[in-house]
Amino acid sequence: MEPSRRHTGVVSEVVRTAVRVEGVVQGVGFRPFVHGLATGLGLAGLVGNDVDGVFAEVEGDAEAVGKFLVLLRQQAPPLARIERISTTGLSPTGQSGFVIVASQPGRERRALVSADTATCADCLRELADPADRRYRYPFINCTNCGPRFTIIRDVPYDRALTTMARFAMCTECAAEYHDPADRRFHAQPVCCPACGPALALTDAAGVHLSGPAGAIAAAAQMIRAGRVLAVKGLGGYHLVVDAGNEVASGALRARKHREDKPFAVMVPDIAAARRLAELDETAEHLLASARRPIVLVPRHAAAGGEVAPSVAPGNSHLGLLLPYTPLHHLLLGEVGRPIVATSGNVSDEPIAYRDADALTRLAGIADAFLLHDRAIHVRVDDSVARAIGGREVIVRRSRGYAPEPLRVTPDFPRPVLACGAELKNTFCLAKGHRAFVSHHIGDLENAETLAAFTAGIEHYRRLFDIEPQVVAHDLHPDYLSTKYAADLAGVELVGVQHHHAHIAACLADNDAQGPVIGVAFDGTGYGPDGTIWGGEFLVADMARFERVGCLEPVPMPGGAAAIRQPWRMAAVHLAAAYTGGVAEDLAVRRRNEQSWDAVASMARRGINAPLTSSAGRLFDAAAALIGVRDTINYEGQAAIELEQLADPAVSSGYPAGVSTDGLVCVRGSDLIRAAADDLAAGTAPPTVAARFHNGVAAAVVAACQALRDRHQLGVVALSGGVFQNLLLTSAVVAGLQRAGFKVLTHSRVPCNDGGISLGQAVVAGARDRVSSG
Repeated sequence: MEPSRRHTGVVSEVVRTAVRVEGVVQGVGFRPFVHGLATGLGLAGLVGNDVDGVFAEVEGDAEAVGKFLVLLRQQAPPLARIERISTTGLSPTGQSGFVIVASQPGRERRALVSADTATCADCLRELADPADRRYRYPFINCTNCGPRFTIIRDVPYDRALTTMARFAMCTECAAEYHDPADRRFHAQPVCCPACGPALALTDAAGVHLSGPAGAIAAAAQMIRAGRVLAVKGLGGYHLVVDAGNEVASGALRARKHREDKPFAVMVPDIAAARRLAELDETAEHLLASARRPIVLVPRHAAAGGEVAPSVAPGNSHLGLLLPYTPLHHLLLGEVGRPIVATSGNVSDEPIAYRDADALTRLAGIADAFLLHDRAIHVRVDDSVARAIGGREVIVRRSRGYAPEPLRVTPDFPRPVLACGAELKNTFCLAKGHRAFVSHHIGDLENAETLAAFTAGIEHYRRLFDIEPQVVAHDLHPDYLSTKYAADLAGVELVGVQHHHAHIAACLADNDAQGPVIGVAFDGTGYGPDGTIWGGEFLVADMARFERVGCLEPVPMPGGAAAIRQPWRMAAVHLAAAYTGGVAEDLAVRRRNEQSWDAVASMARRGINAPLTSSAGRLFDAAAALIGVRDTINYEGQAAIELEQLADPAVSSGYPAGVSTDGLVCVRGSDLIRAAADDLAAGTAPPTVAARFHNGVAAAVVAACQALRDRHQLGVVALSGGVFQNLLLTSAVVAGLQRAGFKVLTHSRVPCNDGGISLGQAVVAGARDRVSSG
């Protein structure tokens, strides 16, 4: 150390310190932040990017260096996610000035990649300023906002390794890019109308209709006229119509083959969202956050004037989102009212993101295309979230969240790839203390989605330099993800039971290790006993589980047909409830009388009727019995509508028998019988639906109490798609807490199958630790 005399006359030490910052620190303005912080404190040195994150060396007065290290974390850029700051003492060099040095390549990559981020307030002000050179430019961005993950081809995050590489910066943009005092210093996607991407409007055949100057106005005019537009966004195409136009919304449904599943609605601001739905503080924060997910919120009855009935048919909630690109802001401003913004695909296919593919696949849906020439490297769907009791809960984790990792403890002994579930697929690559849960892939039921799955894995492996040695997969032998895992060479395969993965994901989400009582309620999961599980009580930790209880198994007549036709599950539950025969005047039986006896016979004889303990199928049975619906058009539809029918003011519930001899068994048919008797007595369906929910919740609590007495466990983890039901979950959590349990639920990853890959990964890691320890 060298002495230094400051102007006060006090002699102080000059020190030089090497600083390493790990986390999401590239592409978020971290280097210019460090530059500004250091120069403001009178420090010399350097800062740069490398494969680990950001490195720096600072030299100067010891007190100033200490202050630098404190402010480095306290005042970090808004998009930064700092995981760790480490320092090492160096010998002072006498350097003067502070510089940003070139990015340094390396062999092992540990730097993180930022998620795509909504347009910031500064850029929006410039977008609306006629005096600004980027006035109404649809691709305005800076270090605090704009595309990130969707344009990155490789790391380090530099322009040459993004899809912006083909756009050479003009003199003015280059000056901003190289000026450490500018907001666009080293903003890799920086551009302007003179040098950046441009819009175009084409018809469905790709014939040019309008160039950059008039494309937005022309597109807005078409939307107001009731046309369907395909609009290229950050991670793919949206299909857009006027949300208040019933004819346009109906046409979109017919062309997209999406009969009932709700569309998302994009509104210009929070004030517009308040007109359509009930928003609490948490929901408003989610809507306006830089991540900008679709937020599920209770709709106002008066919202019908701005939102057509076919946008969210029969649904008491709306999925709202705010604009997250400059193009969205400009388009909404021109349209002047809310718009539907749904995934650009035919139902069950991946979202279109390449222009040629979009023009081919969406030509039969969209009347015109609003597109641009900035390529999307990775397709990414919108995320979905909701506010529950003041907490932000993820329903679909994708744009705005991926590929930022989740921190997991303890570390993974070896790198892991987890292949996820068949439905709502995500994959997970894990290394050290980081678990990279992928963006939403979709249902692995066709070649297009499988191709997106395999391409996504390869991209993540390259970006984060993870070469998996352990590969986790579902136990179901016919899942495409399981077959993908089996085809990999030179890896250790780890099969993970579906519901164990659910509970392990909940543990990881809460940084817990277990053991716990795990309640895993969903539609289907492959059981090691050859039956279809889905209403499970487990004693589980990360490495192992024991099935200690379940909903009473019943036949599933017709297999998958029973999922599409919930009345079939009503038939078998009623048969179990009424051993002397089901009343012929029961409404659900009358509606399906032509097939009722054949289905009942199929179930009795066990022909194409596998046993299932599924909670999802129990809710289906109740929905059909109460008259909600006998058939569905999308997964979970009957249960969703049953929840919405239920009267939340009703506190009573139906009793269900809970057997504690051996395997704890909840008799679901008791709930169905009580509901049928109530309906026969003239009780209103909303009351019956509420009593069914409360009965299920009470049965869960009773089963957990029996298991606590047996296993001496006081923590319960809830997971599985059925717990997306807020009415059920609230009742279960409240009941368990009254009974003295600590309750773990999801927040960082979905409780549905979108969280399975994380669960598989941590199970594989835990088993690896056991085998190596």
